Amino acid sequence: METKTNRLHFIDAMRAWAILMMLQGHFVDGLLDPVYRDPGNGIYSVWRYFRGITAPVFFTVSGFIFTYLLIRVPQTGFSNPRIRKGLRRGLQLLLIGYLLRLNLGGLLQGKLYNAFFLVDVLHCIGISIMVIIGVYLLTSQLRKWMLPLSLLSITLLLFLFEPVYSNWTFAALPEALANYFTRNNGSVFTIIPWVGYTAFGAFLAVVFRRYQTHMNLYPNAIWLSLIAGVSLVYYSSPFFTFLHQWSGISLFADVVSNNYLFIRLGNVMIVFAVFMLLRQWLVNNTLLKLGQNTLSIYVIHFIILYGSFTGLGLYRFFDHSLAPDVVIPGAVLFMVTCSFAALQYDKHEVFIKGQLAVVRQSVKGVLLKGYYSFSQYLIILQDKILRLINVSKG
Repeated sequence: METKTNRLHFIDAMRAWAILMMLQGHFVDGLLDPVYRDPGNGIYSVWRYFRGITAPVFFTVSGFIFTYLLIRVPQTGFSNPRIRKGLRRGLQLLLIGYLLRLNLGGLLQGKLYNAFFLVDVLHCIGISIMVIIGVYLLTSQLRKWMLPLSLLSITLLLFLFEPVYSNWTFAALPEALANYFTRNNGSVFTIIPWVGYTAFGAFLAVVFRRYQTHMNLYPNAIWLSLIAGVSLVYYSSPFFTFLHQWSGISLFADVVSNNYLFIRLGNVMIVFAVFMLLRQWLVNNTLLKLGQNTLSIYVIHFIILYGSFTGLGLYRFFDHSLAPDVVIPGAVLFMVTCSFAALQYDKHEVFIKGQLAVVRQSVKGVLLKGYYSFSQYLIILQDKILRLINVSKG
């Protein structure tokens, strides 16, 4: 543990790195002209590879942080106060995920566009938190090793059977629900397989927490992470090839044909090792604050880039149309802008929430006044109608 507060600074730094990588990744991918997307270009190839690491790292770290806080308290089972907070957080992420895809213009016309029902990062992390809570509660009365074993099993099963369920369309489900399982309708992320990364992060948190007082925790964790990471990146495909040849099970060959999940998991382990190795230098207050405000950064970037609510985002005006000499400085400016805005929000959060509460109360008062006035009008109207009916009968 790095400080008396038991806060793991390297995890906050990892999350900050992941969110910054996501910002520039979304900006460049959304605005760079396709003519410059040359896989043979070394710079573009390296950028694309590291962009592919971003989401797995972000999901894994999210699972790690939530689970570390969940199991840190002495209470267990339903008496754990983090259960209620986690459920509230999960539902909040789902709500924000849908709100960010809301188009007010369409809503005023009584329309909900198909994009509203697409599933993205926030939806998946919200569901993942609930899955972790479910596993935690189901194993709380069992032996201690059942929790990490269950979490690791979720990861392995989701990753191993990805070639099977990736072809399922889930056509029997309503599209809004099917979007959680298939990308056929346009969802960027789905809970299968991405819950696997958060479950793996939860598994790491349980192991880390269990051995946190060990004298050689970090040296051992760094070497184990490096060995596991390199093995997954370079030897997972040969291993599954061997299993296919030995058993004749075609599933193992299918995994090898598109082995991105296990390789990316190896990348995640290497990133963990690097940040643990550099943990003593990752104590910059601004960097750590960014890692603690990733939700604010995500919301701000979504509004600016994709035009949440109004549809007037950068993506609408510069969709796949910019050259590298514009995109690169633009990405840097975009990262700085989103980060600065999020930090300012964090700094003035209490005041902002206070003002929003005042506005809510004012709106509530106006609505109640309007409701009572309308009720009185209906009563008078009803009385007049009844009088008219009685007169006509007479």
